[in-house]
Amino acid sequence: MITVNPDGKIMVRRCLVTLRPFRLFVLGIGLFSLCFLMTSLGGQLSARRPGDSPFTIRTEVMGGPESRGVLRKMSDLLELMAKRMDTLARLENSSELHRAASNGHFAVDRSPAGAGLMERIQAIAQNVSDIAVKVDQILRHSLLLHSKAVSEGRRDQCEAPSDPKFPDCSGKVEWMRARWTSDPCYAFFGVDGTECSFLIYLSEVEWFCPPLPWRNQTATQRAPKPLPKVQAVFRSNLSHLLELMGSGKESLIFMKKRTKRLTAQWALAAQRLAQKLGGVRRDQKQILVHIGFLTEESGDVFSPRVLKGGPLGEMVQWADILAALYVLGHGLRITVSLKELQSNLGVPPGRGSCPLTVPLPFDLVYTDYHGLQQMKQHMGLSFKKYRCRIRVIDTFGTEPAYNHEEYATLHGYRTNWGYWNLNPKQFMTMFPHTPDNSFMGFVSEELNETEKQLIKGGKASNMAVVYGKEASIWKGKEKFLSILNKYMEIHGTVYYESQRPPEVPAFVKNHGLLPQPEFQQLLRKAKVFSQHPYAENFIGKPHVWTVDYNNSEEFEAAIKAIMRTQVDPYLPYEYTCEGMLERIHAYIQHQDFCTAPGPAPPGARAPQSPFILAPNATHLEWARNASLAAGAWPPAHSLRAWLAAAGRACTDACLDHGLICEPSFFPFLNSQDAFRKLQVPCDSTESGMNHLYPAFGQPGQECFLQKEPLLFSCAGSSTKYRRLCPCRDFRKGQVALCRACL
Repeated sequence: MITVNPDGKIMVRRCLVTLRPFRLFVLGIGLFSLCFLMTSLGGQLSARRPGDSPFTIRTEVMGGPESRGVLRKMSDLLELMAKRMDTLARLENSSELHRAASNGHFAVDRSPAGAGLMERIQAIAQNVSDIAVKVDQILRHSLLLHSKAVSEGRRDQCEAPSDPKFPDCSGKVEWMRARWTSDPCYAFFGVDGTECSFLIYLSEVEWFCPPLPWRNQTATQRAPKPLPKVQAVFRSNLSHLLELMGSGKESLIFMKKRTKRLTAQWALAAQRLAQKLGGVRRDQKQILVHIGFLTEESGDVFSPRVLKGGPLGEMVQWADILAALYVLGHGLRITVSLKELQSNLGVPPGRGSCPLTVPLPFDLVYTDYHGLQQMKQHMGLSFKKYRCRIRVIDTFGTEPAYNHEEYATLHGYRTNWGYWNLNPKQFMTMFPHTPDNSFMGFVSEELNETEKQLIKGGKASNMAVVYGKEASIWKGKEKFLSILNKYMEIHGTVYYESQRPPEVPAFVKNHGLLPQPEFQQLLRKAKVFSQHPYAENFIGKPHVWTVDYNNSEEFEAAIKAIMRTQVDPYLPYEYTCEGMLERIHAYIQHQDFCTAPGPAPPGARAPQSPFILAPNATHLEWARNASLAAGAWPPAHSLRAWLAAAGRACTDACLDHGLICEPSFFPFLNSQDAFRKLQVPCDSTESGMNHLYPAFGQPGQECFLQKEPLLFSCAGSSTKYRRLCPCRDFRKGQVALCRACL
């Protein structure tokens, strides 16, 4: 009989009856030992001074004799537990053998179970022993570090310093004390609850505190050597790009088929652009392309609808963007999952509160709003640091009034896709809706002469296509459609599941959602298609007619004239492969939102004004003898400044003069000197946050300057103001670039 205590005797007696309580008993010993180990050490590790975080570990206590006494007790306990386990096992085997002999046979099937149980017991004991050894190593290491710190006089230096250059340091330390366990990424960077670890993290990983004087600054200050610059070389073989795009999604299959179909046109465009650029050196950029709307986390709603005629515009544009970047010769990495994004960015483990583990290895990042949100969620403070490298593919564009978070909130412009506080030029659109954003575009397939003649011969003179996939788009258009139906057969592509919506007239021949090839065939037969602002402003007659469809007589006369007119197929240069390559090349070479010079403070005067009044006294021009602004793109000498009429947006005011509004020129005009040179009678001048500034207020003869650079905007108008508008020229067929921009 083993005499431990009365409870022990009861347990032993139960072991003689059945094996299951014995397993519970052994498990109980293991859990008891672990709990004893943790609570014993916890009592030693929890000592702290008033005001410390409950997670703060005092190293001078950790290595003390009391902790080592606990370890010795644990060692004795483990040895005693092992002996008792061995005795109990022998007792169990002896009991089984005795019962088997008295029954006339041996319970050989029970012996292996007993042996296996003993092995488990020994494994548990070994695991607990290993834990004790590791804890002892930690204690020895902590004691060594503490002794070294004390010897070097650093003990009192782990307190938040009072440095006016780092005003947020003490507040961040307080936050770390209370919340450092809220995200595992802090422990990943070495935060362990001590004051020193807080300050090290806040000074070396983040940048809210000054570097600690006793830390080795060599490692923290040594920036990684930049990779040697490699010259970009045009590519004509796109097979490797198709591999980079991956597979497994219908959307990717669609994009790859499109890219493969246009390979010959991309190759020819690359050859032409290379000849145009001559020997201009182009540095190869490392580019990450993250297509957020294709990730599972965003729902990937497009892939299941690709083959059913669903929205394809985004995938067409992304396929062409990938092709253009690759053909231009840049290094490309493509991700369509959150896991891939995190891996390529160097996101630390956790919930996304910490900065990236390494400097961002990409010069540029192209993404969409889904990807933008994912990057913000997982990059921590690095998102703010590197967001100047991001380019957002934004189908419809984002005007400055919606981009500026505070302004949008105060004035009712807040939306689900705005308030990112980016430079508005970082948003890249499908069409040139507003010059506040950068026009990215896409490619329309070019036709050879034979194909053009076939289309021209197959054109139906009395067929029109009205583009509107949702029934709501047709609402209120009955009168206009009835006039059109008198002369032409109307076709539509409206989606509905069962009954025809009442908004769609019965005389419309509806095809439902069509796959892209079938929709293109329908368009090639039609004489008339839907109006678009781009076509109205930059193509015009005879291909584009602008009429007021609410004016029945004017609209009917235009339809009759169109039926008598014969036109050849026309494709704007900017929607060809070469046009898109040219545009993206210029953006990559010249757009820099990380080092671009900021605007002069409102009201500041340059030593020598760069403006002169044009000979006809209608607008300002950049003086020939004035030096060009360093780093400005487009070049400042292309600036022309006009004072718009009241209620006229700068976009329209510039178009009235055959020019394009250029928002990057606003800082040059944001001064009293510009109004004075235009002979505007300013009785007073004020600065404020308004997307219509700079402007001249009427009545009141008051001039207003812009206080917030992110609100400079070509869009927007009010009858209260005459806006001061910066305009520029543009290349024929390439409205995104000025004549000297390439």
